[in-house]
Amino acid sequence: MRKKLLITGFEPFGKDIINSSWEAVSRLEDRIGDYDLTKLLLPTVFGKAAERVLEEAEMLCPGVILCIGQASGRSAVTPEMVAVNLRYASMEDNAGNKPQDEPVVQGGDVAYFASVPVRKMVDALKANDISGTVSYSAGTYVCNDLFYTLRHYYEGTETRVGFIHVPCLPEQVKEQASGMPLETTVRALSIVIEVLSENAEPDKSSAGL
Repeated sequence: MRKKLLITGFEPFGKDIINSSWEAVSRLEDRIGDYDLTKLLLPTVFGKAAERVLEEAEMLCPGVILCIGQASGRSAVTPEMVAVNLRYASMEDNAGNKPQDEPVVQGGDVAYFASVPVRKMVDALKANDISGTVSYSAGTYVCNDLFYTLRHYYEGTETRVGFIHVPCLPEQVKEQASGMPLETTVRALSIVIEVLSENAEPDKSSAGL
């Protein structure tokens, strides 16, 4: 029986005219491993991105929600281990919001660990000669806002939630070493989805190990 995976990427923000996360997500195969993929483009807006995912997930009922974001300055694919209950923006989002030290969810837990096998994902990337490393900070911008909201909402359920930051594309950065070719990023995401197929049960550990 085929399983459902909802995978998301973001629209461009700041001075960028493209976003590497959506460029990669939109080019994935519709079927990878045991999963049928539903791809969703999200607004780079606090709160609205998570609302859009929850609306889609209510109709789709996916077993896994995997969100992808662009990380300027990173040169590796970085599955995120932790989402924190904090909104802080050094620049406005695409709706002009610029929260300063606000909670994502009032009264929510301080943080949640990913409920996907983060370390296994990184191991698989390295085994395929793709630069990957575990990240312990998804920041405090819209990416973390989305990650935390989804983990809070699905805590205690069978739905697994993960977030992965990918590098910018080479054409987005001056220093080519900090970018990653699109075909490599697409391959990396395909590999981590295969890992999810091989590890079908929700993680029982608190840290997505």
